[in-house]
This record gives sequence, C-alpha cells and structure tokens, in this order.
Amino acid sequence: MARPLSLKAPQGIWVILVSFLIASLLLVMPLPSWLEYYRPEWMALAVIYWSMALPHKFGLIGAWILGFFVDVLEGSLLGLNGLVLALVAYLALSLYQRLRMFTMLQQASTVFMLVGLHQLVSFWVLTVSNQNTSPNLMFLVSAVTSAVIWPLVFYGLRYLRRSFRVG
Repeated sequence: MARPLSLKAPQGIWVILVSFLIASLLLVMPLPSWLEYYRPEWMALAVIYWSMALPHKFGLIGAWILGFFVDVLEGSLLGLNGLVLALVAYLALSLYQRLRMFTMLQQASTVFMLVGLHQLVSFWVLTVSNQNTSPNLMFLVSAVTSAVIWPLVFYGLRYLRRSFRVG
C-alpha cells in the first residue's frame, strides 16, 4: 500500500534552505566601505543556529557545502569558507547541548568566540596564501556585531522553526 505524501519533511528542509538564502543575500548586500568591517557573519550565525537547533538535520557536510557556495558567491579562495564553516559547525555540534542550556548572554559570548575563530582562521589562510587585504585586526569587529545581533537571529529562526514545525 502506498504511503501518503507528507509535506512536513520537505517543508522543514525548505525553511532551512530559505534561511541560508537570506543569510547569503545579507552577506553580499552592499554596504558603505566604512561599515564593511561591522557586517555580521550571517552565514556563520545561521550555521551555528541550525547546528544547535537541529543537529540531526544539519551538520559538517551541510556547512562545508554552504562554505563552497559562499566562496563562489564572494569570489574568495575556493575551500576557505568551506573549511571555516565546517569548523564552526563542528564546534557548535560538539557544544549544542550546552548551548541550549546557556542564557542568551552566554550564547552570545560563545557566538563571539566561534565567529572570532572563523575570522582568525580565514585571516590566517588568506595571509598564508598572500591574499590578505586587512592590515590590522579590524576584521574581528564582525565577531562583536555577530554576538550583538545573535539574540535577534536566534529568536527569529526559532520562531520560524516552531511556526513551520521544522524538526
């Protein structure tokens, strides 16, 4: 007997994919040059949230594929964002049970450290490959802005996840 089609599983996947699409649009949205350093790492924030909220649906391979998509989107060194997003996803997956129990301030502090590590590894790889364009550590400001907007990202994605019953 044929099983009836269920829209719950594909619908959940679509919510996750749309959140990554919005993160990629925010990633390439034009900003004034003086504001460029303050741009939050939208894709890393989305990776952290989905790794924490649904570790059984989103993991290292998904983060790695998203990283390659970001590399193509930004025109950066191929594999760089795949490496750093997979690293962020690995750390978020290894901490997801603790992250769920943390207060919002503790979560924001953890996000600051994860995004800061993301930025430092990117900086190091670009420096080793002679493609670094940042003369100072100003690139780490995006870790601060990412931590500051983490509560908005967290509550917004959690609202979407619960509204569409992604699980």
